[in-house]
Amino acid sequence: MVYRGDIPDIIPCTSLIRGFCRTGKTRKATRVMEILEESGAVPDVITYNVLISGYCRAGEIDKALNVFDKMSVAPDVVTYNTILRSLCDKGKLDQAMVVLDRQMQKECYPDVITYTILIEAACKMSGVAQAMKLLDEMKAKGCKPDVVTYNVLINGFCKEGRLDDAIKFLNNMPSTGCQPNVVTHNIILRSMCSMGKWMDAEKFVSDMLRKGCAPSVVTFNILINFLCRRGLLGRAIDILEKMPKHGCTPNSLSYNPLLHGFCKEKKMDRAIEYLEVMVSRGCYPDIVTYNTLLTALCKDGKVDFAVEILNHLSFEGCSPVLITYNTVIDGLSKIGKTEQAIMLIDEMKQKGLQPDIITYSSVVSGLSREGKVEEAIKFLHDLERLGVRPNVLTYNAVMLGLCKARKTDRAIDFLGYMVSKGCKPTEGTYTILIEGLAHEGLAEEALELLNELCSRGVVKKRSAEQVVVKL
Repeated sequence: MVYRGDIPDIIPCTSLIRGFCRTGKTRKATRVMEILEESGAVPDVITYNVLISGYCRAGEIDKALNVFDKMSVAPDVVTYNTILRSLCDKGKLDQAMVVLDRQMQKECYPDVITYTILIEAACKMSGVAQAMKLLDEMKAKGCKPDVVTYNVLINGFCKEGRLDDAIKFLNNMPSTGCQPNVVTHNIILRSMCSMGKWMDAEKFVSDMLRKGCAPSVVTFNILINFLCRRGLLGRAIDILEKMPKHGCTPNSLSYNPLLHGFCKEKKMDRAIEYLEVMVSRGCYPDIVTYNTLLTALCKDGKVDFAVEILNHLSFEGCSPVLITYNTVIDGLSKIGKTEQAIMLIDEMKQKGLQPDIITYSSVVSGLSREGKVEEAIKFLHDLERLGVRPNVLTYNAVMLGLCKARKTDRAIDFLGYMVSKGCKPTEGTYTILIEGLAHEGLAEEALELLNELCSRGVVKKRSAEQVVVKL
């Protein structure tokens, strides 16, 4: 079309640029823009904005600025906002302020979004005091802040631990003609809870309701999470049960803190009960829910039940992640079912999940614990051939297995091998060897080595005292 001398239509070309940018193909999007410009067509500001936005989303701010500088039409406020947001996200507030000055000179006046972007960046990088100066400038320019602007500032106060100032700011909002919304209240509520002010938080929610500001699911989840962290599970359940009365349906983030709380208190029956309640109410557990349960079950020794849950995850439409498998593999390895753990490693690989050193260390520890130390060593060397670098925990597990098998001399050789591979021994490494020597009846040698390591500062005095008790 272009080669025939026809001038392309701007609208379909803009759609094409947008499509390339959405899929991260900014180079192809740029080529479309070049063809447009070479054909004699004049791209409009929307076309430029789409390309600039694509570059910014791809993290290519320098290329976005290059397009910005070479625009054949005047940038509009959307162009400036896109550039400013990208610069602020990169922590380049000073450069953003230069762009703002340029915007003013071009008489393209900033809007509420422009200032909110800059105020948020100022809160993060320079503090609320600097952000308040921007608020004053904004008002002086005749640009009225909206609830999002005020929420950004209130969040800034809370991040600086200035809760009282945040509350004053909230109470002053109606006098500026801007009503706080549920997000405003949630920001302050979260800050109250993080500071442990439960009584204040409870009164704050009551005041919020009295003012006619309806709470959201997030409001209740903040309270539930706080109460569960404090171990006040009964109170958290009361809040959960009241949610529907306020038009809020609990989600997985409402139930997860409760399940975690029950698991922490080793009340597995209650945790399972609430999992069933959750499902019966049409709220399906997410992977965080299952990971919480699996961790607790494995710690409680109910690993077989954990394996059952893991096997049913795919049927529940919830895909296991690395930490899910690591939890169960570690659990199996600790109860003498390392072969089953190795089978799970094969399963996770088939599902496209790559085991990490935590996965492999669990298996090495399990084999050593079961007295299969030669298999553990072979497994470790197999890992090295695969390009996996064992860490100190992996090596320590093998040395512990050797020492328990009364092969401390080999464990000492293994220490040398570990060091040759660039892995630095820890206090735990030396403690294993000292206890290994004592286990073989070489208590005097063990004590002598302990004293030597203590004098060098390799083993702390407190740790040494604990080892001496065992000797």
